[in-house]
Amino acid sequence: MVDGKTISKIATGFLILLGVERGDGEDDLNYLVKKTVGLRIFKDDKNNMNLSIQDVKGEALVVSQFTLCADTNKGRRPSFIHAASPEEATQMYQQYCKQLKSNGVPVQTGEFGAMMDVALVNDGPVTILLESGNRH
Repeated sequence: MVDGKTISKIATGFLILLGVERGDGEDDLNYLVKKTVGLRIFKDDKNNMNLSIQDVKGEALVVSQFTLCADTNKGRRPSFIHAASPEEATQMYQQYCKQLKSNGVPVQTGEFGAMMDVALVNDGPVTILLESGNRH
């Protein structure tokens, strides 16, 4: 919600909080899109996590979240020095959404840079952190 108005919502799918750091590039973007589309975390008919977002015809709600880039190593106030500039983050965010769509995943978005109230009903609960810097 932004200013009390619902601007986006999805049914089955992913709520994706996307944090973009300085230095993130096309390789990082491609990795995250591939992982997002291929991640098998939805339950099959045997109740096993075995289906992808494409398999269940799910949707993605993608919310830009620069606070994921917080450095909390020093003191008690987080530093956001590692977060990409709003211009860089906007471009990466838009490209990520575009690539999800091109992979057949319907995408809803938040409002970039707005103060949003985001609600989630978590099935499982399953919450997974994908970091492009941790790829092998």
